[in-house]
Amino acid sequence: MKCLSVSQPYADLIINGKKTIELRTWNTKFRGEFLVHAPLKAKTDACERLGIDKTKLRTGAIIGKVELYDVKMYNSLSELKSDYKSHLASEGFFHHRYGFLLRNQQELRVPIPYKGSLGFFEARLHSRITENDVKSELFDEEYRYQWVGKH
Repeated sequence: MKCLSVSQPYADLIINGKKTIELRTWNTKFRGEFLVHAPLKAKTDACERLGIDKTKLRTGAIIGKVELYDVKMYNSLSELKSDYKSHLASEGFFHHRYGFLLRNQQELRVPIPYKGSLGFFEARLHSRITENDVKSELFDEEYRYQWVGKH
């Protein structure tokens, strides 16, 4: 399944439905569901600006999935600023011209430890993530959590 690494705290904000536009410098023709990967390091400045406790963020793992249903091209700074509540980016990100429009987010109760990559990449998981995978057994949860943020 396709996967996209998104820096924390933005990955959590996407999965919690508080961020519905992911800004990128590049466009994509891809539409559909993809996994959201949170890299090992979180953006400290973004956490402080948004009032998020960095120590509570899940890192180094796939934390959920979301649907990319369209891409919006920004032609002006005012257009980008008008969507602030949907992308939550600081002014340093205003050179990003493409907004990936997201919906139907789902959080995995148990993050899947995984190494990320640039752009969309193919996540080679042992099995497909389904609704049943969101509800993991206790043993599986304990096993996975011991590796989150440690690879």
